[in-house]
Amino acid sequence: MSTRGFASDNNAGVHPEILKAIASANTGHMVGYGDDPITREAIQLFKNEFGQDTEVFFVFNGTGANVLALSTVTHSFNSIICADTAHIQVDECGAPEKLTGCKLLPVPSEKGKLSPEGIQKYLHGFDFEHHAQPKVISISQVTEMGTVYTVDEIKAITSLAHQYGLLVHMDGARIANAAVALDLPFRAFTVDAGVDLLSFGGTKNGMLMGEAVLFFNPKLTLNTKYIRKQSMQLFSKMRFVSAQFLAYFNQELWKSNAQHANQMAKLLEQEVLKTGKVRLTQKTEANGVFAILPPAVIPRLQEKYFFYLWDESASEVRWMTSFDTTEEDVYGFVNLIDQLL
Repeated sequence: MSTRGFASDNNAGVHPEILKAIASANTGHMVGYGDDPITREAIQLFKNEFGQDTEVFFVFNGTGANVLALSTVTHSFNSIICADTAHIQVDECGAPEKLTGCKLLPVPSEKGKLSPEGIQKYLHGFDFEHHAQPKVISISQVTEMGTVYTVDEIKAITSLAHQYGLLVHMDGARIANAAVALDLPFRAFTVDAGVDLLSFGGTKNGMLMGEAVLFFNPKLTLNTKYIRKQSMQLFSKMRFVSAQFLAYFNQELWKSNAQHANQMAKLLEQEVLKTGKVRLTQKTEANGVFAILPPAVIPRLQEKYFFYLWDESASEVRWMTSFDTTEEDVYGFVNLIDQLL
C-alpha cells in the first residue's frame, strides 16, 4: 500500500513546523490548564483574526469542540437543526445528543448544505411545552460533501435564525480549506456573516491535536469553562495545544497547508475527468473529491491507495487530499484507476 492514500486528511502526519512549535514549548515548567503565556498569546491571535470580543476555549478534538459549543448554549429541552449529512448527526456516535440532551433535527440537504427553505419547516412549536424548542442551527464549513457555503448563503441562514431568536453554530473542522476556497479572511464568513459560535479545526490541516471553540458574544460563555471540565475537554498541559496555533497563524501554515490540499484535490478532479471513465458526483470546491466507481474496482484500488466507500448503495467513493499529498500521489492513483477501468 502507498504510504499516502486518499482516505482522510486525518490520516496525514503532522507538519514539521507544528512539531517544532510543540518542542519549543517543552521548556521548563508553566502553569497548567491554560494559565500560561503561550496560551494567552494563542488566544490573542484568535482575537486578532475574529475580533477582540471573541472568547476562546481550547479542547482536544473536533467532537469535543462541537459538544462544548452546543452544550454551552442549549438546555436539554432544546433542539438543534442540522443537515442530514452533518458530522454531528452521522459521525459523532450520538455524542451531541447524549451530552447536550438535545434532539437533533436532521434536514434533507442539497450537496451537504442547509437552505433557509429547508430550515423553515422545522421552525415551529415555539413556547409549546410538548415540543423540543429549536435553539441552534448548525452548519458545516466545509460540508461533509466537500462543498463550501458562500457568504451570502451563510447570511441567509443566520438572518433567518436570528429572526426566530436562534443561534448559528459552524462546525469548522476544515475551515482553513473553506477560507482558501473563498479567498476570504475567516471572519468574513463567520462572525461578520452572523455566525454566533464556531468549532475551529486544525487537526485535519497539519496539526497534531487540539481544536478551538470560539464564541463571538461573551455573554454566551458564562458557564463554558465548567462545561469544558465536565466534558473532559480541559487539557492540563494546554501550552502544547496552544503552541501549535502560534505556528499555525504566525507562519500562516493554515493557508499554505489548505492551499496545497485544495490544489491537489483540483488536480485529482482534472486528471480523473481526463480518463473519461469516472463520473464525479460533486464539484470539487475544497479538498474532497466524490466519484462513482464500479464496485469490483474499489477494493483493488484500496489495496494500493486506501480511501473510503462513501455511499455503498450508489458505489460512491470519497477521496480526500492533505497538506502532504504530492502530485506523484495523484498521477499514480489516476493511472491505476485508468488501468483498472
